[in-house]
This record gives sequence, C-alpha cells and structure tokens, in this order.
Amino acid sequence: MAKPSSVVCVAVRRSVAALALAALSLVAAPAHAWSNHALCTWPALAALPEFTALPPAPAESLASFLKAEASGLQKLLDDEEAWAQRHVPNYPARPAALAFRADPSLSADELQRRFIAALRINPASKLPLFLQLRPGQGGAGRAALTEADVTPLKTKESSKFDAFVALREGEPVPVIDIVASATDEPDYGLDIGIWSDNGTPHGAAYGFGKQPFGNPKVEFSSQAPMHIGFFHESAIVYKAAPFLGRTFPEYRVHLWRSLAAYALKTGHPYWGWRFAGWALHYLQDLTQPYHARVLPGISTARMLGINTLDIVGVKGPKERAITFVSNRHFALENYQLRWLRAAHLSGRDDDLAFRALRDTALDAGAPYRDDSPRQAIAKASHEASDATDAAVVAALPPKYTSDPDYTFGVTETGLDLRAELAKASPAAVAPMEQALLPLLRQFGLHTRSFVRGLLAAR
Repeated sequence: MAKPSSVVCVAVRRSVAALALAALSLVAAPAHAWSNHALCTWPALAALPEFTALPPAPAESLASFLKAEASGLQKLLDDEEAWAQRHVPNYPARPAALAFRADPSLSADELQRRFIAALRINPASKLPLFLQLRPGQGGAGRAALTEADVTPLKTKESSKFDAFVALREGEPVPVIDIVASATDEPDYGLDIGIWSDNGTPHGAAYGFGKQPFGNPKVEFSSQAPMHIGFFHESAIVYKAAPFLGRTFPEYRVHLWRSLAAYALKTGHPYWGWRFAGWALHYLQDLTQPYHARVLPGISTARMLGINTLDIVGVKGPKERAITFVSNRHFALENYQLRWLRAAHLSGRDDDLAFRALRDTALDAGAPYRDDSPRQAIAKASHEASDATDAAVVAALPPKYTSDPDYTFGVTETGLDLRAELAKASPAAVAPMEQALLPLLRQFGLHTRSFVRGLLAAR
C-alpha cells in the first residue's frame, strides 16, 4: 500500500499539472506577447545613436544571400546545433537528414528549401522583401502588399497591421525599418505546424516531438512553445508539469543572432538586420509577464486549492481563474496596440509610451549575454507578473478582468480598450498606462542591449 505522504504528493502533482494544462489551453487563441512588435521597436532603437547612424542597407533576397554564403552557413548551422544541444534544456535535436549542406549543383529554390528545413521553420513562410509602414506613413511609391503576401496564416489579424510595401532587390532601406519590420515577422507563421502532432509534413520531419501544451489542431497554438519562456516556476510546478520545461525561445534567439552576426560580418547587412529583428521578437516576447509565468496572480498554493475543488466537482474556481488570466493577458495586448498606434499617428515625440521605450537610464547595467533571455529578461518578467496582473485588475473595469461570463475578443469583437476607457473619462487611461510603462521600459532596455551587442561584434 502506498504511504499517505506519497499519495498526497501524487495528488498535489496531478492538481498542479491539471491546472497548468487547462491554463495553457488558452494558447490556442491567437495571443501574442505584444500585439505589434514594430510599433515599440521603432522608438526603442531611436534612442541608440550608434545604430541610427548606420547607412541604409540594400535589400537582398534570401536566395541571393544563400547563393553567396552557402559554405559558411553550413558550418554556422552545424555549430548552432552543437551549441543548442549543450546549452538549451530539453532541446529536441535536429534530425541529421535536415543538416544544411552547401551544394553548388542545387537550384536557388532547392537551396532555400533546404535552408528553411535546417532552420526548422514553417516552409510556407512567405519571406518577401517587404517593410511594415509606421502608422500614417506613406509607401513612397512602393507597391502595396496584402496580409496574405507576408503571412500564410489562415487566422487573419488585419486589426494589428497598418500597411506593408514591397522592396526591390538592391533598394537602399533604413536599417531601423528593416529591424522594426522583422521584429513582428515571427508572428507571421514562422513557428506554425512544427510539432509532430500538428498534422503537417514538416512537423513530422522536424524532430521537435509533440506540442508541449495548447491544442495541436489549432493553427496559432503551435507557435507558443517557441515564444514563451516558463523558466522560473516553483520546483513543485516543474515536477508536476514537466512539459513546462519544453519552451524554446533561447534556441530561436541564439540561432537568429548567430545568423545576424554572420551576415553582418560577410557584407549582407540587410539579412544581418532582418535576422536581428527575428531574434529580438523572442526577446521582446519575454518582457511580457504573461509569457514568463503560467498563471500570474495565482500562487502555487492557490493553484493547488483551486484544482482540489475541481477534483471534488467544484468547477467554478478553476474556470474563473483561467478566464480571468486569459482576459487580462488579452486586455494588456489590446491596450498596448491601440496606445502605440495612436502615439505614432499623433506625431508627439513626448508621448509617455515613447519616453518609456527610449528610457536609457538602465542600459549601462544590462549587457547582452547568451543567458540573458532566461536569467535576465524572463526572470524580471516572472518577478513582475503578480504586480502586473494586479495593476491590470485595478486599472480596468471589472467586466474585462473579473467577469467569468466575459471572454475577451469573443463577447465583444473589434474592441478598442483605450478608446473605451477614454469615453468614461480622460483620466481613466492613466492607471492602465502606468501598468504598461515598466514593461515598455524593459522592452526598450533589452532591445537596445541586444542590438548594441551585435554592433560591437561586427
């Protein structure tokens, strides 16, 4: 017969695992850490004079880059695989058959296909020469692109975009626009369908295994384990729910950073800065507390209590907890998108959001290192998660944060949360903005730290 203590331990682990899985089922929705990364990246990097002084970079197709650098990329990607196996916990090794090999007999299309397979990204990714325009900015005579031109996603999100334009090969492009546009690009489907249970040919071939959490049959759900970093949960949570240890933004960041550094050193600044933008996306995701903590605002002890009630048939507390955290996460994103878009359209350089993103007061004390995603960025977000959750609850009307019958984005569609608060009173927006300002400062700090490190490594 099992000892009572061991029975209790098993029950505890099952309770935590069940609640964590239920919470992470919310990742089936198209939620991001930040609704549009570019809107925050432009002001964050505008505060880095050594970056803004860079000359424009000529646009270059991926095929041209690969043709010129195939041999060097073969070694780089082999080195990257070795690094990931040594340094990324629970890393799923790349199958040997996907190793990139420089072969001069290959066509440009086949070389690109093999490169994409070695990166283990969605082969349907569009990867055009393009820019996202700032709100209110004209395209300077460039051809307009639709959402379908830049993303293969079936789940359309036109509300988060302003406009895209095409670039011509060789066209000089401001480096800040290359990076900012690229910081939003990983949300255009790079990490979709990559797990073995996603029902895709590439998911079956890539060797990542089954999707750790979320619904593998829902399109957007499959990107979450690459964009979330649950690195600082309590020991009992990991013991109960080991799938939480299978989140891999560190792998993506290091891969894209290495490619960026290589491209910059070998005379391909367009791809150097575009890869840098991809890396920044995952770093910036980790500055959002809802991407660094499973259930902000809910302690491990409370998780256990809630799930114990669920086990004995009292379902309400568990369902409410999950709905509340989900709604607060989505509300934060909704407000950020509307605030930043309005700030860009206003043309006011002194907007509080821009000032927070440009705040360099802490920059000197945050040099970028390989362990920064885990030990600096995600750790700070995890530590701030309870306070952020509480601030969102205090700032917003209860229906958005504490109504079990309200589902954000479903109960009401097309919601502009900032406009809704402003209707009530101009002063009503202040508490929500105060909740966001510390997160925007972290976003700007780590964005500049990463880029400063790349500049020094050239």
